[in-house]
Amino acid sequence: MEYDFVVTWVDMNDPKWKEEFSKYSGMQENEENGVTDARFRDYGFLRYWFRGVEKFAPWVRKIHFVTSGQVPEWLDTSNPKIHLVKHSDYIPTRFLPTYNSVVIERYIHKIPGLADHFVYFNDDFYIIRPITPERFFRNGLPCDIAAFLYNPSWSQWYKRIKNNIRIINRHFDKKEVMRRDHDKWFHPSYGARARWNYILKPYGKFITLRTPHNAQPYLKSTFKEVWAVAEKELTETSSNRFRTVTDYTPELFRTWQICRGNFEPYNTYADTKMFPLMIKSKKAVKAVREQAYSLICLNDNKHIRNYEKVMENIKEAFESILPKKSSFEL
Repeated sequence: MEYDFVVTWVDMNDPKWKEEFSKYSGMQENEENGVTDARFRDYGFLRYWFRGVEKFAPWVRKIHFVTSGQVPEWLDTSNPKIHLVKHSDYIPTRFLPTYNSVVIERYIHKIPGLADHFVYFNDDFYIIRPITPERFFRNGLPCDIAAFLYNPSWSQWYKRIKNNIRIINRHFDKKEVMRRDHDKWFHPSYGARARWNYILKPYGKFITLRTPHNAQPYLKSTFKEVWAVAEKELTETSSNRFRTVTDYTPELFRTWQICRGNFEPYNTYADTKMFPLMIKSKKAVKAVREQAYSLICLNDNKHIRNYEKVMENIKEAFESILPKKSSFEL
């Protein structure tokens, strides 16, 4: 069985990109639509993403590197494992340029040559210790946690997730799904993270699922199924050049996959961790140095104090575990 990785990236220092971005956004920072420096800035950590893949996940068949057409100057594009993918290669032209990550992600299944089993990464997700294909796929199915999580209705993120849930409830009967895949929804490995499953078991509608902020395994067939039933909604909202409350997020595809029963139960929190650098930069540095998890997410924020020093400390931590150039670097 072949497994691919898909990773998205943007270079906000590219003059051409900045000019185009300014044309559509006015460069007005806005937390709600995702137009912030912290969303796009890159401190040079991408090379450690590639080093981590080569050292800790050498089994990956192909890396589909998705950008608007940008290529890091240090990247060896002749490496046979790299497939450079421009947005225009798989997203309909009428929706470009787009600065909305959910639009970039919902068309991923159309990337030419993408394997049927793939793992999607944002460029702030890193592999920092050896990992096997079985971390992502077992018995041909994605490894995931099926657990509900109550979210406050006032959050912008929740409003977008609620759009997904409407589609899910239209096509799945919650009681039937949980009865059919009872052992997957109540797997002992979930522990206390599945408490809402027990509380909500008698109720007839789905709510938000827990969404570990990390690399997500998918079946390409999942995207095709969702598009077959929600083409109208997904196409209409693809014109959202920036984030809006009418968006449908990638959690729609993940939740559909789980409701179909197309997953193997796995508590992904056991070996993954997100570090909001605004409040947990020291813990992030320690986790990288000690290789405390298989996968980590380093969540940037424009309010990080002593930003330069924080980034330098993280870079030194990466150098301590990944000091050698990978074959992906010139």
